[in-house]
Amino acid sequence: MFRLPSWRWYCWKSWLLAALVLGFGALYSAQTAPQKLRRSQWLNRVRQHRQIWSNEWSPWGSWSACSSTCGGGASFRTRRCLRYVNTEDCPGDPRQYKVCSVLDCPPGSVDFRKMQCSLYNNKPIQGSLMNHQWLPFYGAPNQCDLNCLAKGKNFYYMFGRVLDGTKCSPDSSDMCINGQCLKVGCDKILGSKARADVCGVCGGRNDSCILVRRVYRSAFPSSGYFGYNNVTVIPAGATNIKITDNSRNYLALINGKNHYVINGNWVIDWPGEYDVAGTKVLYKRSSSNHETIEATGPTGEDLHVMVLLQEENSGIEYEFWLPNERYSHYQGGHSPLRQPEIAVIDADHPLSYLPWTQTTTASTTTITTTTTSPVRKPVVYPGWVHPAQRTPVHPPQIDHFQNVLPRDPIQSTRHEPSYCRKCKKSKGKSQRIKQYCQKDFVFRGRVLSKAIVGSETRYDVQIRQTYKNKYPIVHREYIWVPNTCDCPYILEKREYIMMAKRHVNFEQTLNRILLEHNSFVRLWQPKEDLMLRDIDKYCHRYS
Repeated sequence: MFRLPSWRWYCWKSWLLAALVLGFGALYSAQTAPQKLRRSQWLNRVRQHRQIWSNEWSPWGSWSACSSTCGGGASFRTRRCLRYVNTEDCPGDPRQYKVCSVLDCPPGSVDFRKMQCSLYNNKPIQGSLMNHQWLPFYGAPNQCDLNCLAKGKNFYYMFGRVLDGTKCSPDSSDMCINGQCLKVGCDKILGSKARADVCGVCGGRNDSCILVRRVYRSAFPSSGYFGYNNVTVIPAGATNIKITDNSRNYLALINGKNHYVINGNWVIDWPGEYDVAGTKVLYKRSSSNHETIEATGPTGEDLHVMVLLQEENSGIEYEFWLPNERYSHYQGGHSPLRQPEIAVIDADHPLSYLPWTQTTTASTTTITTTTTSPVRKPVVYPGWVHPAQRTPVHPPQIDHFQNVLPRDPIQSTRHEPSYCRKCKKSKGKSQRIKQYCQKDFVFRGRVLSKAIVGSETRYDVQIRQTYKNKYPIVHREYIWVPNTCDCPYILEKREYIMMAKRHVNFEQTLNRILLEHNSFVRLWQPKEDLMLRDIDKYCHRYS
């Protein structure tokens, strides 16, 4: 019998085994390929079926009309959750908001929040039989509630939420959306963190402008000058303006049209917000003689800063940022200081006791250098005379290098409440007795400070002595006056006898001490204690 060598037998077995494996593998693949294809198709159908019966969003709808026509408003669009029964909600929000109508409103336009409050004018509210006129009230905790103050009254009412797109506060660009205050970036996108740099460039890096920071100092002549002095010119295009004074002097501002806009023509204006040179100017003045003028800018025209001197100038600090291309122009002095128009004040004027006119010098300290230069001679008022004599002062002299304002009259744009009338004081013994008996509080207090809050005045008073109090009173109280007309007339750092009443509104949200316009208020003197000592015995007449 023929036998193959062992090595050949081994090769043949290996070849036979490989052939069998390849043959069966091809056969198996041919049989299972249709099964794999069918399984893949089945999985795709399952996935499609699950998408139909699971949660998913519909496409976004179209944007709604803007809630405001100017000054910034909100628009929204919605989508629906395609949800199967007994499944959870779709992830995400069904409503999307965006900022719209970003252009500023024209001058004289009604504020958006004020318009919403006015919709309830002369409409009855729960708990009151009277109809009221309503104004915005910003002192409530939630900025996005429509809180409105009854005009001429001492209570406010909450009419629900404000409309979407309402500003959270007058000095903010943030918006109320669905009852919540949301941030708005300088790119006008809700929730954006983009902020304008000091140059006014949205998302900038403070590299397109230069800081100007200086201190203005001038000597106050002991022999004579009282009036307006030039401080500086803030050129058009300036941003982040801040002017600070800590004296009894008053800052004043003239716009590019030679009109006073703050504290002009010897009239001291109310602290508040003013529209000047295309930007909002915020004027603040505190009881401690701290005075500031601030503006974000950019300004559309030159602004001329003045100071109305009443005492020696301790230094007026001012700073602003100028675009790089305008800084060299400013340094070159092409925008001269302006001199206010000469005015005449009679000798009998209350200011006629003020000192004589005299040439002064002013020192201006910058962030890099300090220079001393002669200042244009101050405005002289020829009608003024010294109390000891009736000789008018000499007419003013103008240096040859000075640029003087044109002679058109400087107009004042003073703002004050239109409802203010002559303040009527309570006089006489009968009024003293009547108010003592009818009021809830009679006390002696020292006025520490004064603040304007909405359409009311608030005094911070230290209670020194109480003569009568139907309700508890502590050593320091806020005393409220329902007007901003200085009626009754009360000065800070003085002590007064005050007769006030307790005021609680309908909603029980206010409980405070109120001085009415005709309340008995007197500067305290020792004799007042004697006059109030035995006054109780007369109160039976008014019971």
